[in-house]
Amino acid sequence: MSKPTPALGASAISQVQRVIDAPAALQAVAAAVQTASALGVAVNVAVVDAAGVLAAFARMPGAPLHSVDIAIDKAYTSASFGLPTSQWHQALAGHSAAVREGIVLRPRFVAFGGGLPLLENGVRIGAIGVSGGSETQDETIALAGLQALGLA
Repeated sequence: MSKPTPALGASAISQVQRVIDAPAALQAVAAAVQTASALGVAVNVAVVDAAGVLAAFARMPGAPLHSVDIAIDKAYTSASFGLPTSQWHQALAGHSAAVREGIVLRPRFVAFGGGLPLLENGVRIGAIGVSGGSETQDETIALAGLQALGLA
């Protein structure tokens, strides 16, 4: 006989986690690609859910091959900490040398511009990462993805 599942509340041992849905992830990627095209930049665009799992991706023709993984990792880093990847140098300034030097050695950690968290009503539902242009271009293109969703 199976044990009944407790109702959500004080006795529950799990928690509901909100994540970006597929249509929204695809919409963010499409808006980012459109902005990159307008800027004349070929990029890779990745959207991950709140757990850092890839939800949508596009590689524009001519985008750098290494930037595929970099875009995904920018999104992953931003989803992991809820911080734009461009803000890591400032965020680490007050930490010890061990933290500053160690965190950047973590696999998949990216500490330069192009990754932005997706926050819906203050709740992190995922992140977007863009790679292939300059840091400023990548961040501008990622921001277009947020704007398309009404999150910026």
